[in-house]
Amino acid sequence: MEHYSPEFSTQSLCCTCTCRLPGPTIPSVRNSLQIERLGNVNGQSVLCFKGPLTIENVSLFQSAIRREESFSTVILDLSDVPYIDSTALGALVSAYVSRQKMGRRVVLSGANKRVSKMLKITSVESLFLTFPTLEDAIGDLTRAGAA
Repeated sequence: MEHYSPEFSTQSLCCTCTCRLPGPTIPSVRNSLQIERLGNVNGQSVLCFKGPLTIENVSLFQSAIRREESFSTVILDLSDVPYIDSTALGALVSAYVSRQKMGRRVVLSGANKRVSKMLKITSVESLFLTFPTLEDAIGDLTRAGAA
C-alpha cells in the first residue's frame, strides 16, 4: 500500500508528495513532487513544479491544475522537472482538453530536452504553447494580452 504525505506552506502553496512502498527504506527524492503556486502573475496563473511527474504523484498534479479553473491561462513551469512518465503525460493532455473545452489554455515553460522529447515522440507537443523560460512565457503572454 502506498502512502502519500502532502505538506503545505503558508506563504505559497507548496505540496510535497513522497511515495513509500513496503520494504526497506532507501533514501530517495525520486518520487517527490513540489508545487509552488505563484498565483496571479499579470492575469495568468503560474504553477512551478519541482521533481519528476509520475504515476506516484499524478493526483497531486491534477489537483493543482483543477484549483486554477478560474484563470483563462495557466502556465506550468517545468524547469525543475527532470522527466515525466506516460501517466503524467496523460494527465497533462487531459488538463489541456478540459481547459480547452472551457475556452482556457495550458502553457508550458522551461521543459528540458528529456521532457520535450517525450512531448514530441508522443505527438502532443503541438497542443501546447511552449516557452523556453517562465520569464519568456509571462512576458510574451502579457504583451499579447495588451495588444
